[in-house]
Amino acid sequence: MSDLLELRHVDKRYGGLHVTRKVSFRLAAGDRLALIGPNGAGKTTLVHQISGVVPSDSGEVWLRGENVSRLSQAKRVRHGLARTFQITTLAPHLPVQRQIEMALFEREGLSGSAWRSVDGYPSLTAEAQELLGRFGLAAHAATATQDLAYGEQRLIEMALAMALRPKVLLLDEPMAGVPKGDGAKLLSALDALPQDLGVLIIEHDMDLVFRFANRIVVLCEGAVLAEGTPDDIRRDPKVRAAYLGN
Repeated sequence: MSDLLELRHVDKRYGGLHVTRKVSFRLAAGDRLALIGPNGAGKTTLVHQISGVVPSDSGEVWLRGENVSRLSQAKRVRHGLARTFQITTLAPHLPVQRQIEMALFEREGLSGSAWRSVDGYPSLTAEAQELLGRFGLAAHAATATQDLAYGEQRLIEMALAMALRPKVLLLDEPMAGVPKGDGAKLLSALDALPQDLGVLIIEHDMDLVFRFANRIVVLCEGAVLAEGTPDDIRRDPKVRAAYLGN
């Protein structure tokens, strides 16, 4: 499989605080890679570096064979990168379908067409409805996001990310704040992601990590402590001592 994402010695400091330390790993098409580690390990900062939210002090981020280290967030999206955030960033008063349509509108470069509404593009409306159906949200198409359960809002975020037709999807703690009763819907949505999509997930729910991931990277104090299959990580004494326990 070809690499969709590659990190080469990515490093970030904030003054005297060394947050990420020469982090390197690869993500191929079809990979389900989990990034785990204790609180403060640098996981979210690393995802910010990958997506362009914060610049790296050194090192490189490669997407689909191109060095995107100096590119903006928007340009990285156009290179096939999409992400969700640890805290939902949805428009609270906007109906669900309209938010999906607006993401499609932006993807197609039509956001400058102020003279024509989203409703003037029936193919995009049909695609939005297909995405809503795929994520089990069809019944909520006309509902404002603030009126939905938090688990359903997480599903909307995933649908918005997939509306961009990414090759690489970054999921920052998708289960955070989701009640146990809603977790099954999210698990089903994760299982239904396209097989050729490369997925990097940050998650503290170890049941989800070991169920979903085919590879795991363990970050500790900003550096890669271990990388391998779920079985490798379970058995690694360094990981057990630093994070998993006995």
